[in-house]
Amino acid sequence: MPHTLESPTLLAAAAALLAGCAAPVGAQTAPPAATASGTPVPAAGVTRPGFDSKPILTHPISGDDQKEIVVISVLIAPGGSSPAHNHPGDCVGTVVEGQIELRAQGKEARPVSAGTAFANPRGTVHQFVNSSDKPARLLTTLVVDKGKPRTMMQPDFK
Repeated sequence: MPHTLESPTLLAAAAALLAGCAAPVGAQTAPPAATASGTPVPAAGVTRPGFDSKPILTHPISGDDQKEIVVISVLIAPGGSSPAHNHPGDCVGTVVEGQIELRAQGKEARPVSAGTAFANPRGTVHQFVNSSDKPARLLTTLVVDKGKPRTMMQPDFK
């Protein structure tokens, strides 16, 4: 039987991963301002005050040596946000705890709460914003081109 977002096993596994992997929020600062084509981010993850992401698994895709899967633990403090960014592949995920606003270029911002999934197709510039008074935890998965920077910084949404 496939696991859904309502599956207690899947949610428990995701929560356990996040609980064990979350780093302090705002431990470092984001990379320098983006250029017109974006600024690549080191593989270690993206951090800035109020936002922290940490890759917790990188794995090849069976039968496709040009792509890889990257699972990322994300913690966003109240009032924090990710930098606007995009990826050389698809980004899907779920909010495990709390609520965020997903801002994606060319679309209306939308709330995403715990137990709800989101998807950003290849190249979509997006940003996660926590405008609540509680921390938000996300688990995101990238299916990206191997050997390319996984994340490219872009100018924040206004």
